[in-house]
Amino acid sequence: MGTIIPYSFFSEFDINLFKIGKHYHLYKKFGSHIITVNGVKGTYFAVWAPSAKSVSVIGDFNYWTEGEHQLNVRWDSSGIWEGFIPNVKKGNLYKYKIHSNHNDVITEKADPYARRCEHPPKTASVVWDDEYQWEDIKWMKKRKKHNALNAPYSVYEVHLGSWKKKAEENRALSYTELADELVSYVKEMQFTHVELMPVMEHPYDPSWGYQITGYFAPTSRFGYPEEFKLLVDKLHQNDIGIILDWVPSHFPEDAHGLGFFDGTCLYEHPDKQKGYHPDWKSLIFNYGRNEVKSFLISNAIFWLDQYHIDGLRVDAVASMLFLDYSREEGEWEPNIYGGRENLEAITFMKELNEEVYRSFPDVQTIAEESTSFPMVSKPSYLGGLGFGMKWMMGWMHDTLLYFRKEPVYRKHHQNDLTFSMTYAFTENFMLPFSHDEVVHGKSSIFGRMPGDEWQQFANLRVLYSYMFTHPGTKLLFMGAEIGQREEWNFQESLDWYILQYDYHIGIKELIKDLNILYRNYPALYQEQFEQSGFEWISYDDHENSVIAYLRKGKQNSLIIVCNFTPIPRTNYRIGLPNNGKLIQLFNSDAKKYNGGGISNPKEINIIDEHWHSREYSAEISIPPLASVIFKIKD
Repeated sequence: MGTIIPYSFFSEFDINLFKIGKHYHLYKKFGSHIITVNGVKGTYFAVWAPSAKSVSVIGDFNYWTEGEHQLNVRWDSSGIWEGFIPNVKKGNLYKYKIHSNHNDVITEKADPYARRCEHPPKTASVVWDDEYQWEDIKWMKKRKKHNALNAPYSVYEVHLGSWKKKAEENRALSYTELADELVSYVKEMQFTHVELMPVMEHPYDPSWGYQITGYFAPTSRFGYPEEFKLLVDKLHQNDIGIILDWVPSHFPEDAHGLGFFDGTCLYEHPDKQKGYHPDWKSLIFNYGRNEVKSFLISNAIFWLDQYHIDGLRVDAVASMLFLDYSREEGEWEPNIYGGRENLEAITFMKELNEEVYRSFPDVQTIAEESTSFPMVSKPSYLGGLGFGMKWMMGWMHDTLLYFRKEPVYRKHHQNDLTFSMTYAFTENFMLPFSHDEVVHGKSSIFGRMPGDEWQQFANLRVLYSYMFTHPGTKLLFMGAEIGQREEWNFQESLDWYILQYDYHIGIKELIKDLNILYRNYPALYQEQFEQSGFEWISYDDHENSVIAYLRKGKQNSLIIVCNFTPIPRTNYRIGLPNNGKLIQLFNSDAKKYNGGGISNPKEINIIDEHWHSREYSAEISIPPLASVIFKIKD
């Protein structure tokens, strides 16, 4: 039998915290850790398998032989197996061979806490450590300002495997290449943050990363863990924040993963009505099991701590909140109060957010939540779930539904646009045009726009202008910013070649300028989650399909007017809050964006004439299918 030296990272206090679900740094204890014991360098291993009768570490260092390195079970009924193996070093491959007390089941599992995994389709864990030297101290000191709820927050969502490819090698860019090309592009485009679709290790490319097996390991598809840290570091050095998609809602049944880990339902709920997701054919975490809560919250903390991540976008929150999610009558059981809410998952999410904001008050958690569940982005001490923001799925749906309509019919559907303002301030909303809106036959955002080519691009420009001036933070999926014509395909690069055409160059310039406008004018972000930050000028001009509104900051306001028809509106009078001169700041029809170039004088006199229930007013020109933005100069 190989050498196993008894050794432990766990104190009695660690064990107690783990058992009550309050240990949030388990990655410092579990997994594989390169250390020196009695002058001998090797690796300490620890794994949770309470139903095991034996656990062996098998790997390339013992010819994958079971029993050569058998871990010792702790005496304290924690279910933790551990031990030190001399001379096992960085880069060695390993798994756990587990004999279960439950029906003599034998499983061969990757390490749930592995810091690196083999490149799929291989499935072993890799002993790893890195000594990366961070150079983002300036960002880390000031990121609270960048991530604040009253700061501009414009997110570029990216799937690393298909953003850009090395065509001659038919491969995606590496983390190192992305640290150059992606960072410089995002900086050019003036987005404040990048959001990455899951980078945690996953076996199946078509899952886009949402079926995770290696929760603590950045995928090896694009390089080493320290190279992913380099990407984060370079973003920070260029004043760009990074958000990771995080998936605590479900996990795949792959044999090497978390499912049936020690021969029992260890991580998943044992009741199929609570532990199996019928849509995704995946397993659901047991949120009521304390050790599982510790695992998940430790994982969230891990990315914030070890990788300097600035925010977590939590996937599929609705699927966790409701026991009847995607289930027919008879396929679910009510909670103890007779309701459909998953009380254990709700408690988990509150504890997650409490710990994240306690340990990292300068980051954000963002819920992808599609229902009317109340107070998702309100603090838990007020009864909320405690997220910093929530995706505004209703706005996205209504807006795209409106823009699909031919302009001649829009006068009958203006409420699709104005309805969002009836609930816009019930949550801290992020406006998302995400990857989910450009797949499964939905078409690209561009492809939804009606009319001939000119009208399609004009519609796209007014859509984005409306989005960037609507209250809330912003998210655009890659390709939307260049007017990608084709639906997203995770196997192929974005169609960068389209940037040789003026219309697409115009969309790119428009998004860049909207980002700059959003950053530079506090009226667009200071009170983006407050009713006081918005005021209608006119929402009822259905016949002309025109809306006008104020975005208000603590010092100044902007006036936004949108025309959703291809008919220019000249001598269009709008009511204004005060006297002075109207200065046009932005026009989505500008020739710079390949628009028609209909514009306004540099200064427009505001006169003392009552209009739109206001004392003052001015006449402006609104180009066809366009948005114009003004400020008032005293």
